[in-house]
Amino acid sequence: MLDRLLGRKRLKERIAELEGERDDAVARMEAEEQRRGEAARKRQKAEKRVNELETRITELEDRLERAEAREEDTTVDFRGVETLRPDRRDEVLARLRSLETGPEGALSAFVAAGGDVPDAVSEALGDRATLVRRAAPTLVYVDDAGLVSCTLEPALDPDPFCEWDDGFRVEGAWFRPTGRFAFGVARSDTFAVGVYEGDERVALETVRTDVMDEHDKGGFSQARYERLREEQIDEHLEECRAALSELPTDLDRVVLVGEHGIVKRLSEFADFTAASDATGKPETALEEAFSEFWTARLRLV
Repeated sequence: MLDRLLGRKRLKERIAELEGERDDAVARMEAEEQRRGEAARKRQKAEKRVNELETRITELEDRLERAEAREEDTTVDFRGVETLRPDRRDEVLARLRSLETGPEGALSAFVAAGGDVPDAVSEALGDRATLVRRAAPTLVYVDDAGLVSCTLEPALDPDPFCEWDDGFRVEGAWFRPTGRFAFGVARSDTFAVGVYEGDERVALETVRTDVMDEHDKGGFSQARYERLREEQIDEHLEECRAALSELPTDLDRVVLVGEHGIVKRLSEFADFTAASDATGKPETALEEAFSEFWTARLRLV
């Protein structure tokens, strides 16, 4: 009987020891979770500050650009700005194509973002050439009689060029869907890619993934929430890559739009990329992004 009592006592002591070790381990785990959560919060705070600074820099650069333009001529501004939907876009393109001049009477150019304005454009537009820099990346169209003077922002940027001819250089592939190509929209939880022949979609692949949002955080620590969410996004991106890798090999181009960070991680599969705010179910987001991408911005200089 005494042995039994002593045996139980030793067991109780061992249980107490193990419980103490467990409590210490839990305390260390909680401290580690708290440290990771604090690190995640600091990272988010730093990322937020970086975004704020980048926005501020962009604002200041824009102010500087406008100030430089005002120094040259405080009265210079666009005579008009219009967003061209497909029907209106095609009408404007047809008008530009219809202009015929004498030899070297029509100037066409493309100025890339941050690129230099060609001397021929500066000479043709004079003090209004500063507007081209503000509109870039953009095409520029000017005739020697002053009947046409505008910039036109295409969907697909060509390589920079500048040339005088007897008519404007207006290629449909810069502005509208042509040939056989793929167009996709990618977000952290939504993906859709279609194969198109012109503006007709002939195939569609979609991916929808449940990715945790702030309201789904529940009782998770910040560190664990961040880790689980990133794992879900990684899984989503793997499915997106699989869909993109299975696209036909005879496509003229692949265009991918959507969230900047997500598109950047998939950019190896695309010939052209752009940002898009299109949301909703995959097919709905794709249709919205497709329509948005093929608009053009006309500015009268």
